[in-house]
Amino acid sequence: MKNKRLALGLGGTLLAALCCFTPLLPILLTGLSLTGLLGVIYNDVILLPILAGFFIFTGYVLWQQKTQK
Repeated sequence: MKNKRLALGLGGTLLAALCCFTPLLPILLTGLSLTGLLGVIYNDVILLPILAGFFIFTGYVLWQQKTQK
């Protein structure tokens, strides 16, 4: 269970960081024919809190693993 949560946290952090700092999100949305969502989703008001949330979640999981040892 712990490794799944850590993998989720790290994967989400990596994906959110890639979408924030590279043009990965427009490429993905264009490939899925969802370019109408670019104006809504490709916005720092949306992406940066998601990135921060995954950072906090990953830190919490790592802290929990450290305190249980």
